[in-house]
Amino acid sequence: MTEASVQALQGLRDLSMLKWYVIPILAIVLYIYTIEIKKARESGNWDAIFAGLTLFGMDFINETWNGWVFHLTQRSAFWTTPGDTALRTLVGWNIEIMFMFSIAGIIFYHTLLPNKETRVFGLPNRWFFALLFTAFCVFVECVLNYGGHLVWEYPWWYRSFAGVWLIFIFGYFIFFAAINIMLGLKTARGKILFVGAIYAIAIAGNIIGLGILGFTY
Repeated sequence: MTEASVQALQGLRDLSMLKWYVIPILAIVLYIYTIEIKKARESGNWDAIFAGLTLFGMDFINETWNGWVFHLTQRSAFWTTPGDTALRTLVGWNIEIMFMFSIAGIIFYHTLLPNKETRVFGLPNRWFFALLFTAFCVFVECVLNYGGHLVWEYPWWYRSFAGVWLIFIFGYFIFFAAINIMLGLKTARGKILFVGAIYAIAIAGNIIGLGILGFTY
């Protein structure tokens, strides 16, 4: 097991690690969702909520398979977050990351132009912003990795040309692509089923891991 992995296991889901700043951040997240729900009730458009849930659900899937990698290798996940946190929920996930991803989809949704046909630099604006947001997120990840807050163990998931492209595609682009796919669905029922399927995959992966195989990463 790598040193970062050992550190990431320390205090895993230990509620004694909680810090008071979690409370105001939680309040901010709840406020954002409350405002979006109020707008949705008035307009009948729930896309902002669906976007927020879609991105968080996609990250939930990513963190689930990342924990599986750790269990299967008994060495390291693709990424670990061994540093200080108010609560470490998985070896590569903590409460601060969860709060950020819970609202990132809403931020992305409100960045999109009203007309989906509008192009930016020749690309449909939804896909232009998906690429732009992905590039920004990868940049932030590289900064966090350079500072030792986000540890990458494997050469194919690292600050190299090949590694960065994998992070670009599987680390983030699929998040925003999922939102765009969801937005392209015609009915609210279809969107609910799409979001529900994302969470079903993540929950099933954790039920198998936690409930059947017994690992808690």
